[in-house]
Amino acid sequence: MLPQSLSDSLHRFTHAYRAGLRTAAREADIPVAVTHIRVMKAICHRPQSTAHSIAKRMSRDKAQIARVLNELLDAELIVKTPNPEDRRSHWLTPTPAGERLMMQIRELERQTAERMTAGLSEADIARFLQLINHMSDNMAPDMAHHEPQRGPHA
Repeated sequence: MLPQSLSDSLHRFTHAYRAGLRTAAREADIPVAVTHIRVMKAICHRPQSTAHSIAKRMSRDKAQIARVLNELLDAELIVKTPNPEDRRSHWLTPTPAGERLMMQIRELERQTAERMTAGLSEADIARFLQLINHMSDNMAPDMAHHEPQRGPHA
C-alpha cells in the first residue's frame, strides 16, 4: 500500500499548480480566473469552437460556460461569428487582445511549470508526463480530442 493516497497527491498537485498560476496571473496584473483561462485555451487551440463543444470538452455545464463566454465577449477577448453549419450556434475566435492575453498566459504557465519542476531532471519530467498521460488515457480513452500537451513545460 502506498504511504500517501493517489487521490491526495493528485489533489495536492492540482491545487499547487492552480494556486501558482493564479498567483503568477495576479502578480502580472492579469485579472482572469482559471476557468476563463481554460476556456480561452480551448478557443485558441480549436478554431471554430462552439459553446457546446467547449462545455463538452471541459465536462462543464453549458450555462456555466455561457457565463464565462459572455464575460470574455464583454472584455473583447473573443468574438463570435455565425456557424454556417448550424444556425443555432456560433464559432468562437480570439480577438487580437485575446491572442495577446494567451501569449501572456502561456508564459505564466511556462514559469509555473518551471517552478514546479525545479530540481527535477528532464528524464524525471518526461517520465512524470508519460505516467500522468497514461493514467488520464486509462480513465478516458475517448479523450483523444483533448490532445494534452506532452512537452516538459507545456
